Amino acid sequence: MAGFNKLVNSYEAALAGLEDGMTVLAGGFGLCGIPENLIAEIKRKQTKHLTLVSNNCGVDGFGLGMLLENRQVDKMVSSYVGENALFEQQLLSGELEVELTPQGTLAEKMRAGGAGIPAFYTATGVGTPIADGKETRRFNGRGYLLEEAITGDFAIVKGWKADPYGNVIYRHTAQNFNPLVATAGKITVVEVEELVEVGELDPAQIHTPGIYVDRLIVGMFEKRIENRTVTD
Repeated sequence: MAGFNKLVNSYEAALAGLEDGMTVLAGGFGLCGIPENLIAEIKRKQTKHLTLVSNNCGVDGFGLGMLLENRQVDKMVSSYVGENALFEQQLLSGELEVELTPQGTLAEKMRAGGAGIPAFYTATGVGTPIADGKETRRFNGRGYLLEEAITGDFAIVKGWKADPYGNVIYRHTAQNFNPLVATAGKITVVEVEELVEVGELDPAQIHTPGIYVDRLIVGMFEKRIENRTVTD
C-alpha cells in the first residue's frame, strides 16, 4: 500500500500478520453482511486458537461456522448460538469457551473499544447470570453493570461500496455490526462488492471513513439467504 491507497490484490495479503491466538472481530448478523471471503481465508490459513467476537457464528459449513469445523476457535464472544448445531454442540460439551453477551451490550462493547472508552455501565443483565463477577453500581436508584470494552487484533468487515482510500458504504441491514467492528480492530480489513473512484462517494453517505481502514479488497460473494421454516 502507498499513501492513502488501502487496496490489496489478494486475500493472503489482506490477512497478512494474522497469527495463532489472536482476537478477531467479525461483522455481520446471521448471514447478512458477513465477510465471507475473509473468513474463508482464515480457514485456508489454518490459524488456530482464535478468539472470535461476532453476534453469532454463521451456520454449519458456512461463514464463521467453517472455523468451528476446523477447530480453529478456542473462544466465542457472541449473543446468539442458534442456527449452528456445531456451535451448540461445542458449547454444551465444553470444547468451546463461549462468553454469551446481550446483543446491545456486545455492540456497545465494540463501539466503546473503537472510541477509546475502556468500560461503561449498562442496566442490561442486572440480576441475571450475566452480572456474575461484575462490578455493580446504582445510579438514580437503578442498578447497573460495569462492562469492559472490546478491541481486536484484526477486524474483518463486509462493505458494499468503497473508494481506494477505504471510505466505505454498507447496504441496508448489512450495516448491523460492521461499522462498529471497523473501528475496533488494530488492523481493519474490509472486503467490498464494488470499488469506485475517489470522490465518487457522497461524503454524507459514507458510513466508515477511511481513517479506520487498513486494507481493502474487492471480492465476489455467494450471499446466502436465511429461510424461516415453519410447520404446517
